[in-house]
Amino acid sequence: MSAVRHRLLAAAVTVPLLVGALGACGYGSQAKKDTAAGVAPKGPRTDGLDHLTIGFFGNTTHATPLIGLQNGTFQKELGGTEVKTAPFNAGPAEIEALNSGAIDIGWIGPSPAINGYAKSHGKSLKIISGSASGGVSLVVNPKKVKSLGDLKGKTIATPQLGNTQDVALLNYLAGKGYKVDPTTGKGDVTVQRTDNKVTPTVFQQGGIDGAWVPEPTASKLVAEGGKTLLDEKKLWKDGKFVITNMIVSQKFLKEHPKAVEAVLRASVKTNAWIRSHPAEAKKALNDKLASPSVAGKALPQNVIDPAFKNVDVTDDPLAATLQQEADHGVKAGLLKKPDLKGIYDLTLLNKVLRSEGKKPVDDAGLGSK
Repeated sequence: MSAVRHRLLAAAVTVPLLVGALGACGYGSQAKKDTAAGVAPKGPRTDGLDHLTIGFFGNTTHATPLIGLQNGTFQKELGGTEVKTAPFNAGPAEIEALNSGAIDIGWIGPSPAINGYAKSHGKSLKIISGSASGGVSLVVNPKKVKSLGDLKGKTIATPQLGNTQDVALLNYLAGKGYKVDPTTGKGDVTVQRTDNKVTPTVFQQGGIDGAWVPEPTASKLVAEGGKTLLDEKKLWKDGKFVITNMIVSQKFLKEHPKAVEAVLRASVKTNAWIRSHPAEAKKALNDKLASPSVAGKALPQNVIDPAFKNVDVTDDPLAATLQQEADHGVKAGLLKKPDLKGIYDLTLLNKVLRSEGKKPVDDAGLGSK
């Protein structure tokens, strides 16, 4: 772990809203800017911008930006404005980059988005679209954990203290009557915070009995002999819950609405293409993961196939589930009750959806104040 990342995580721990850093670690490099693959900038600049920088994680739960960058959709929609990219490993680092202006738009999990909004008292960011639902599972060593009723005394990993999956696991355990200290992770079940990049190795070496993790880590564990004990989709109404949002700084949204609209249009078109061309989309995703600026290595077929299948791309931010995830964090003792009113601005997304002949989406009462 780099010194820069240590500082960023240390800063996140000081945030009064959470005990620890909130972003799930990915497989990408830390904010290493790059130009987008696919096509070259061509035509007039959008909103007069020379370039626009977007952030994301090198995870299959971030399929929309990864695939849209790989096939050039984002660059095409932005014309002569060059698309630059900044892959991240952790949500706090991406939020800091958004606040500093190092990136303009980003794809990120719900917990860091909630934390970033609440910490700034509603002044830093807006969620402007959904991106992905699902793609999270509890995978265990079947020799050590036989059933969901067999978790007592076991060690289960999550990506980070207070991140989205950490909150989900703590909420699940509490609902089953297990007592766990949310800060230390000690109790009837030991919750061990482990970076996604090393979780498969720790699992293989017997350091953990299972893990509640996003894709592709979940599929990596299955490839190492693990068994999916619970797909988190089963805990949510209609099997849908937000795992990736699209955010923008409020300053950039106000100053460059046409550029934001262009990125949203590219996102909507990319999601439609993913749904209609799954085989090609999966290949584009793995090709982008293999690029040096992201992961530098493609996922093996027995990992990319289930990891891609387990994630559902969506334009709908599934706003009601964001509130539920925040409530879970409060119940787990990791989050002070945040005021999420105003966290969404879906005006431009709904404009794009209508132009594409699609139904507008709802902000569950958490729209602009």
